[in-house]
Amino acid sequence: MTYRLDNFIDGAFQPAISRETFIKLEPATSLELAVVAASGQDDVDAAVASAQRAFKTSWRDIGAVRRGQCLQRLADLVERDAEVLVNLLAREQGRASIEMRMMDVPMTVDTLRYFAGWADKLEGRTVPTAGSMGRMTVNYTELEPIGVVAQVIPWNAPLMICAWKLAPALAAGCTVVIKPSEDAPVALSHLMRLIAEAGIPPGVVNLLHGIGPTAGRALVAHPDVAKVSFTGSTEVGRAIARDLAGSFKPLTLELGGKAAQIVMADADIEQAVGGLMMGLYANQGQTCAAGSRILVHRSISEAISEALAAATNAIRVGDPLHADTQMGALINARHKARVDSYIERGKSEGARMIAGGRVMPDRGNFVCPTLFAHDDPNSTLAQEEIFGPVGVILAFDDEDEAVRIANSTRYALSASLWTRDVSRAHRLARQIDVGAVAVNCWSPLDPRLAWGGHKDSGLGHDLSRRALEAYLREKTVTIAL
Repeated sequence: MTYRLDNFIDGAFQPAISRETFIKLEPATSLELAVVAASGQDDVDAAVASAQRAFKTSWRDIGAVRRGQCLQRLADLVERDAEVLVNLLAREQGRASIEMRMMDVPMTVDTLRYFAGWADKLEGRTVPTAGSMGRMTVNYTELEPIGVVAQVIPWNAPLMICAWKLAPALAAGCTVVIKPSEDAPVALSHLMRLIAEAGIPPGVVNLLHGIGPTAGRALVAHPDVAKVSFTGSTEVGRAIARDLAGSFKPLTLELGGKAAQIVMADADIEQAVGGLMMGLYANQGQTCAAGSRILVHRSISEAISEALAAATNAIRVGDPLHADTQMGALINARHKARVDSYIERGKSEGARMIAGGRVMPDRGNFVCPTLFAHDDPNSTLAQEEIFGPVGVILAFDDEDEAVRIANSTRYALSASLWTRDVSRAHRLARQIDVGAVAVNCWSPLDPRLAWGGHKDSGLGHDLSRRALEAYLREKTVTIAL
């Protein structure tokens, strides 16, 4: 089945004004999956104008309690259509459906419900002062929504990350124009149907399909967009920051990562191996939190290497819709070629391939999960974000060396630490320079926990109360008595 995907503007689906389209292929088959609207400047103008009208009228006037109820209803509908969304996500991403069933869809529902609960609890404060010009004053603040928000969604977890951005924006009272990745437009189109069914007024949420350098760039630069939230590559994030440098628009960037998974000598090896595998290979390694650097204490490096190699070679790669598939295909042929080139580069730079090399299906963008061991923490495999099922094991001798290696990249998003020593866990968590450290697990995502990094991993946060604050501004009112 080939889907026809139009823009969703002012509560209705409509083709691009130019009637131009592009083709989205299914990663696991390389067959046509969708014909998608290719938006231009006129479509961007229409979507932003729709959001601006809704911001000034219906969404502000509907009130905080009703906004929360709309988000709760949307969560119910996502839960109702869970299997529909799992199927769409698996087909458009090439990703094993079990992952969406276990993580992405439940996280989406939980995120919507969490921020729904915040909608009517965004309160101001009263502030006592000495008065003004000899008169007593009453001083109070109000939290106001920032306005129309542009939200640019990545292809690796489109539904879940869209919820991370959409839910706090709507709870705060903002209206939104969403730009999905051209590689993952299908599931978010279905989400628009649920948004209408949930009773969210027309224009509050708009979906604009198109190619990033055209539609995406025009959207984030639009003068009526008050804030931009982007998740994607560091290179594109840097380009957006340059484009907006003179505008003073608030900007949230969740960018790349090169997470270290540090295994101390006292770690529970069986528990660690299971967590390390998830960190390495969840979503075919196509996550910003991918733990593609395995730092292992030298005394247990051989045991960990053997266990990870055996587990890597046992991964079942295949059709993402099959129940027993553990790993599917990469997002497109271009990205497959990029990941393959890193595997070849690792070999040429002297890394020892300890797992991988299996023959993959002829059709589709499949890459064999691959694991290397290397002595150089400054090698390409250990420094660059590969965004695929490729990892490298690096041995260390003491805590200081482990921390030094962990902090040696330009990224600072997340890390994992495996140890039975509680004191060591707290001590190293302080020293590892990232936005989130997980101890004896891999990057547990929860809407109550802030998610974001620094250095080349971006700025600002998704999730938690911190995300809400990015969609609000505080107004001070002083009344002289």
